[in-house]
Amino acid sequence: MLNLDTHILVFALAGALEEKEQMLLSRHPWSISAIVLWEISKLVQLGRIDVNLQQAKVERALRRVHTWPLTLEVCRQSCNLDIRSDPADEIIAATSIVENVPLVTRDRALLASQMIPFPA
Repeated sequence: MLNLDTHILVFALAGALEEKEQMLLSRHPWSISAIVLWEISKLVQLGRIDVNLQQAKVERALRRVHTWPLTLEVCRQSCNLDIRSDPADEIIAATSIVENVPLVTRDRALLASQMIPFPA
C-alpha cells in the first residue's frame, strides 16, 4: 500500500501523473490521510484546482482509496518530524510514519526527511 500526498492524488484523478508515478501507483493499493480530502475540498473552494468532487467517477475513485484517520498518535508524530512544512503535509507525513506506509510525493521538503518512509 502507498500513502499519496494531496497533489499526487489530484494528478492521479486528472490522469496527469509522471510515467514513474503511474507505474508505481499501478502496482500498489492507494491510501491517503483523512486531511487530504479536506485539502482537496479547500483547494477546489479557493479555485486553485479544478476537480469536480460531485462527479460520479471522482466519487468512485475516492471510495476505492483507503483513508487513514487523524489519530492522536499521528498528531503527536506530526510535531516530531525532522522537517517543517505546512500542517496538512506534516499530518500526511506523520500518517506514513505511524502507519508505516511509503509516501508518494513530489514535495521537496517532505523528500528531505530521514524519518518518512518512501517507496523503494
